[in-house]
Amino acid sequence: MIKGEVVKIIVVLVGALLNAIGLNLFLIPANVYSSGFTGLSQLLSSILEEYTPFYISTGILLLLLNIPVAILGWIKVGKTFTLYSFLSVAATTVFLELIPLQSLSNDILLNAVFGGVILAVGVGITLKYGASTGGLDIIAMVLSRMKDKPVGTYIFMLNSVIIFTAGLLYGWEKALYTLVALYATTRVIDVIHTRHVKLTAMVVTKKADDLKKAIHSKLVRGITMIPAKGAFTNESKDMMIIVITRYELYDLEKIIKEVDPNAFTNIIQTTGIFGFFRKD
Repeated sequence: MIKGEVVKIIVVLVGALLNAIGLNLFLIPANVYSSGFTGLSQLLSSILEEYTPFYISTGILLLLLNIPVAILGWIKVGKTFTLYSFLSVAATTVFLELIPLQSLSNDILLNAVFGGVILAVGVGITLKYGASTGGLDIIAMVLSRMKDKPVGTYIFMLNSVIIFTAGLLYGWEKALYTLVALYATTRVIDVIHTRHVKLTAMVVTKKADDLKKAIHSKLVRGITMIPAKGAFTNESKDMMIIVITRYELYDLEKIIKEVDPNAFTNIIQTTGIFGFFRKD
């Protein structure tokens, strides 16, 4: 248990370091923007530096923007998830202040692609280990528990504001390169983890009762049980169907490995839900 938490903390810190490298060495020097709260922090920092006598770094703004979101997550989502997410944000802020702000290349396309990919690896491994990089991830978690609405709409709206503002202030070429960075980030996160907010897990197991108790002790989700039979062995089994959010995938995988390592699990994208989806 302690070993698992230590590994999780290390992964969160490594993810934060990669986020800071992608920003300070690639995206920020090229005026190419990231997505979500990170991109918003970049944009606000640039606007303050250029149009006011004040300057606040991207890292500090990222931390400030995430404080109210962390409070919301602490109340609505859960202490452990929010704590690891805020640790990721705080560590990113520290690394952004420590890593020098300099460009490794004068090619804006290379900066957009490599910055987007490095950032995505940091975000992807953080999500894979059951934490998040804060900001929109926590808001997505809260919304998924309150109502069954497509969180992608809110993410798209914020990113659209970032891209449009970047185009107005720094030229539409920079806005187009920001789109390239966002595309690279999305594709890499797809490979490492998933950007789908809701997922359906179908678990075929011979230890359905034990698995059901273990899942209910950790996740507040309904489970549908269907009798199943192996076509090759003719063994009687059960198939458990459970709809989860992507932030619960790490916990579900951990439970299945502990209770029934031989279970067959299929994770698929859930595009919509009709009916009762347990949210508390």
